[in-house]
Amino acid sequence: MAEQQRPRGAVEPTRAHVLVVEARFYDPIADELLSGAVALLDAAGATYDVVTVPGALELPTAIALLVEGAAAKGAPYDAAVALGCVIRGETTHYEIVSEQSARGLMDLSVALRLPLGNGVLTVENEAQAFARARVAEMDKGGGAAEAALTLLRLKRRAEG
Repeated sequence: MAEQQRPRGAVEPTRAHVLVVEARFYDPIADELLSGAVALLDAAGATYDVVTVPGALELPTAIALLVEGAAAKGAPYDAAVALGCVIRGETTHYEIVSEQSARGLMDLSVALRLPLGNGVLTVENEAQAFARARVAEMDKGGGAAEAALTLLRLKRRAEG
């Protein structure tokens, strides 16, 4: 089944302060993902901080530490975006990293009630990664930022 491309159009403005954490294991792919996320956040009028970690497994821990630290300082994040890429290799490391990073992000989002966009690509090769990361193609970084802001709007509506 082919993946659907995120619809293009106007981004609903939102007042939000967003944490973007990017795993830089594959720098050129990370650059593309970040470019898409930042463009979407800028278009939405959100403010954001970008933090870098080595790989996808570090994403949940970094987000937890930074979200809790910001809240303790009285400057909470409204949402978070996780960006990264895991490319299948010759060992089972791919399954461990992709499954555990996704599980960690989901558990964190639910436990903290944190609107979180998961922009961690899990692909077979670099060609698939670039097709998904490029802003002009699938723009999964922008899609992750859009998901975080969509969840934030839902959270705000639920809280009244």
